Amino acid sequence: MQDPAVADAHHATGPDVVTPQDPSVSHRPTRIPWGGLLVLAAAGFTAVTTELLPSGLLPQISRDLGVDESAVGSLTAVYAAVIVFTALPLSRFLAGRVPRKTLLIATVLAFALSNVLLALSPALGWAIGARLLGGIAHGMLWSSMAPYVARIVPAHSVGKAMAVVFSGNSIALAVGAPIGTLMGSLMSWRASFLVLAGVGVLLAGLAFWLLPGAHDNASQKTPSLRAAMKLPGVIAVAIAWPLLLLAHFTLFTYVAPFLLASGLPESATSISLSVVGIASLVGIWIAGMTADSRPRASVIAAVGLLTLTFALLPALGGTWVGAFGLMTLWGIAFGAVGIYNQAAILRAGGEHKDAANGLTVVTIQLGIAVGAVYGALALTTVGAQLVPLAAAVPTAIALVIIIASRRGGYPAGPREKRR
Repeated sequence: MQDPAVADAHHATGPDVVTPQDPSVSHRPTRIPWGGLLVLAAAGFTAVTTELLPSGLLPQISRDLGVDESAVGSLTAVYAAVIVFTALPLSRFLAGRVPRKTLLIATVLAFALSNVLLALSPALGWAIGARLLGGIAHGMLWSSMAPYVARIVPAHSVGKAMAVVFSGNSIALAVGAPIGTLMGSLMSWRASFLVLAGVGVLLAGLAFWLLPGAHDNASQKTPSLRAAMKLPGVIAVAIAWPLLLLAHFTLFTYVAPFLLASGLPESATSISLSVVGIASLVGIWIAGMTADSRPRASVIAAVGLLTLTFALLPALGGTWVGAFGLMTLWGIAFGAVGIYNQAAILRAGGEHKDAANGLTVVTIQLGIAVGAVYGALALTTVGAQLVPLAAAVPTAIALVIIIASRRGGYPAGPREKRR
């Protein structure tokens, strides 16, 4: 995962309508570069697969490097940690100094290099160093991708474009890591990472060919995190969105003990994770159709559905129909809220949308990390079967924040009545 800026919105328009003060207004495109968006979606797929793959190959890596499995777990931990500490400062430093298209291509190549170094690592220390590079690339990719997309598509199509680009995340969750794990079992863990590296090089070439340049006015100000944080809408989204990720990973991390406690067999775990991932693609499609026209009502409905689903799982999750029906709704709602919140932070950030988006990259990683810890606490205190109820708490808090942030982070769209 994840993650996870649209121009400043006038309240009578969609989430990426530019004001006359927007420095990029004179460069707004008139067509959607579908080829480029698909390349970015593939880059997101590669990034999330790279992040998750060590978990699926943990026994192989442990045996090959001669270390305990718990030590191999550090490959995932350091990856997330370096994102938290480097995403904001690097994105602020490089903004305006490196062309956006060049920066994206460089991050994809950095992923490839990281995976090559990991595949060639003779010891755990070398592997950790390779993952540090991958984490830096991951943070830069998600810090720069959304602001870039907002500049290369027409203002009225930003939600649709975000849905296409961020579909790569859900596809990776559904099939990316399992396919990589299968490759590792058929060949070796090193071969899996070398294949990912090859995909990265191919994507860099396609990006050079298919991605358009994203031009900013020469008078554009350097993105200011301080200025972005003074905007009430930014704070609202930067809190609500990570709360939703926290809730998701509270249950996602401990879905296996929940299902076992509910009376379902072990085989239900892998199926359920795929159900959530595949269903999230439906949510992304729905968000792509509604994020530009009905953003407020849509995000409220999606977060409300997520809260209700988590609340009902302890009571109805003991049967195959109940469990997978609710997990389908979970996936749909979760896939949609990512797109709605991505559009919201870009809109709320205005001319400081790059800094605002970088802030959410960091807070989302914190939300994911805290979600695993919070889930463990719930597991030991209230029991596995009530973990979904623990997940419902942060989603309910996020829903309150979203409803309250009517004018800042989550305003109505052009097809919604304003009161």
